[in-house]
Amino acid sequence: MTGPMQTPEPAFGRLLQQWRRVRGKSQLDLAVEAEVSPRHVSFVETGRSTPSREMVLTLASALHVPLREQNALLLAAGYAPVFREASLDGPELVPARRALDLILRHQEPYPAVVMNRHWDIVRSNDAAGAFFSFLLGGGAAAGAPASARPNVVRLMFDPGGLRPWVTNWESVAESLIQRVHREAVGGVTDEATRQLLDAVLAYPAVPRRWRALDPSAPPSPFIPVSFARDGRTFHYFSTVTTLGTPQDVTLQELRVECFFPVDEATEREAALLRATSAS
Repeated sequence: MTGPMQTPEPAFGRLLQQWRRVRGKSQLDLAVEAEVSPRHVSFVETGRSTPSREMVLTLASALHVPLREQNALLLAAGYAPVFREASLDGPELVPARRALDLILRHQEPYPAVVMNRHWDIVRSNDAAGAFFSFLLGGGAAAGAPASARPNVVRLMFDPGGLRPWVTNWESVAESLIQRVHREAVGGVTDEATRQLLDAVLAYPAVPRRWRALDPSAPPSPFIPVSFARDGRTFHYFSTVTTLGTPQDVTLQELRVECFFPVDEATEREAALLRATSAS
């Protein structure tokens, strides 16, 4: 399709302006990066000029807009989406699933999980299953439906989840919630992330200051997290990997979190726990 499906609405200009402000760019900054005139950017934002599909994608690329939101910009401009959103369980993503499973297996005997954009766990290795089962007593977080996917943010904040077993909970939870805040702002239209924020901030004894993004607190390179239950302790830090080159919405939004032991004692405990669960 080479032409608009319908007459573009000013909604595109508003969305583009939102993304430009989220990225902290002026119209001139965007014009320079997109190699267009500032006048054209101004006319597109105010609805005085109708962008082509190629121009929508050029501006979105200059603003590093995620694929899902690029589709939203295209729709707002009157064009069909160009980026597919395949099911992770579908046949198209078999190679991606194999790659993810390889990463998960290589992380043994330490936990690793694959999460979607809303922090739901969609895949995990056996070490993660054994570790979370140990901490949760073999059950799920309190109040979670049996059919629901475990959600990392909810588990960390829920008094019936991981929270009681995290010895440095306040520092870990604050870092996590600030990251979710940043994603909610960066996503512009992600209502589900905002709902997740509202839900976890409503848990007991969550500091009021966490209800807003703290722009003065830059994300740390990594946050150590310590767990303790039944006389056993585990000291981990985690890394998060994303797939950098996919042209599929689902794949771009996946993140793989791998836990690494901070000390030799955790190495031994992790190996023992994994061996015990396998026997």
